[in-house]
Amino acid sequence: MTRTQKLAICLSCIFYVATIFGFFYLDLPIIIALFVLFTLSILLFAYLCYHVQRDYTGADHLQQEIGVLNAEIARLKGENEANINEKNSELYKKQLEIDNLNTKITETEAALEEAKNAATEQPVAEPSRSNDELMESLLPPDDEDPAVTVDIIDVARQAIADLRDQAREAGLIINISSASDKLMVHAGRKRLLIMFRNIIDNSIKYMQTAGSLVITISAIEDDIFIVLKDTGKGLPENETRHIFELNFQGSNRISGNGLGLTQAKAIVEHYGGTIYARSPEGSGMGIYIQLPTT
Repeated sequence: MTRTQKLAICLSCIFYVATIFGFFYLDLPIIIALFVLFTLSILLFAYLCYHVQRDYTGADHLQQEIGVLNAEIARLKGENEANINEKNSELYKKQLEIDNLNTKITETEAALEEAKNAATEQPVAEPSRSNDELMESLLPPDDEDPAVTVDIIDVARQAIADLRDQAREAGLIINISSASDKLMVHAGRKRLLIMFRNIIDNSIKYMQTAGSLVITISAIEDDIFIVLKDTGKGLPENETRHIFELNFQGSNRISGNGLGLTQAKAIVEHYGGTIYARSPEGSGMGIYIQLPTT
């Protein structure tokens, strides 16, 4: 082995150890940089071996060694991606918990304010329906067997196909992103289809400009997580928190009764899930849904 080859293999070992160390102690950009340096040093070593021994009759053996190294690179890349996905999943769960807590705080404050106002007013002749009764009344009929599971990715594809013409007219490109070809969930197909249609239709109506809508569907343990993120203008934070309320109209109001997202919320909560929205200023609207698989 030549001196240059020894130097290359030493560097690759150093970068390999640094990459493994980085998984536990360093930030993602540094991990990626170390991984790239490791890959380059491995490739340099492979090139030097090929250059020095290209006339060697044991070229097949060298090719096998290169294959082993490439397999090791692929394995490290897979481990790196798995670690990144795991960290993203943990961050998503934490963000969901925080947003749920903020929603509950907001709802509690609103309920206290409403109770305070009601105490100073005349009692109404007929009591209004509870929120649970109202949400239940918004559920579309579903005559399917509740014990049957449905492929939620297939349902999303059907919803996109149903609204393809409207999306094309609005200049909206809709894509599905998922690491799985099929994800099963115990829920009514018709209701899930209406849920997707209502949210997609909302993006078509309110983006008011050409853009894209990406539907990301993933499974984490016993839950299905769905993110529908468009590239529209979005809404201010003080309006975003109310978009699932019945008859709510934001500052970008157009024709409509505001029923679509409220019905989508009713469907999600009927199956034991949660739904919320985030709309960073100027960064579009994101609808985040969690559904249990059973």
